[in-house]
Amino acid sequence: MVKGFEDTLRILSESLKTVDENMFKKLLDRCCLSLSEGKKVVVSGLGKNVPICEKFVGTMNSLGMDAVFLNTNSAVHGDMGIVKQEDVVIILTKSGETAESVYLAQLLKYRKVYMWLLSFERNSTLAEIIPDKLILDLEHEGDMWNIMPNNSTTLNLIILQNLAMRIAEERKISLEVFKSNHPGGHIGKLLS
Repeated sequence: MVKGFEDTLRILSESLKTVDENMFKKLLDRCCLSLSEGKKVVVSGLGKNVPICEKFVGTMNSLGMDAVFLNTNSAVHGDMGIVKQEDVVIILTKSGETAESVYLAQLLKYRKVYMWLLSFERNSTLAEIIPDKLILDLEHEGDMWNIMPNNSTTLNLIILQNLAMRIAEERKISLEVFKSNHPGGHIGKLLS
C-alpha cells in the first residue's frame, strides 16, 4: 500500500472509536426533532473546516433538510441573523480555544439554541462553555509536524456525513426527495 495510507487509516479508525455513542445519538435525536419542528441545523467553522461544513450542508440540502453554514468570522458581522431560536448549532474547532468560536458561543447562549461542539480537546474553553459535545481523541494530524488540519478535518467530515445519513434514515427521506433536489449531472441522469 502507498506509504502513509495504512497509518492514516489506523489513526482515523482509532479516533472514531473514541466517539461517545450516547452523545452522538443525543445529537442525532436533537437534529431530527428540531428539523421536524421546522428548525434547521447550522454548522460553524473557520479555515480548513469551512469546506467540511459546506459539504455537510450540501448533503443535507440534497436530502431536502434545512442546514446552513455560518462562517465563524462573518457571524459577528451580521450573519448571526440566520440563527433562529431552537436551531441546532454545531461549532467545529480542533482546539476548542479559537477566539472567534469562543466569542460566537458566548453570544449564542442568549439565542436559545441547541449548541454543540465538535472538537479534539477535552479540556478547553469551549468544552467548558458548551455542555453538549463530541470530542474525539486524535493521535496525530498526519503531517510532518503534527500541526496541519489534516486528520482532524477528515474526521469532522466523517462525523458530519454520518450524522447527515443517520438523520435522513431516521426521518425516512425517500430517494424521490433526493432525486427532485439533484436533477443534474451523472446522478441526475442515473435517477431519471
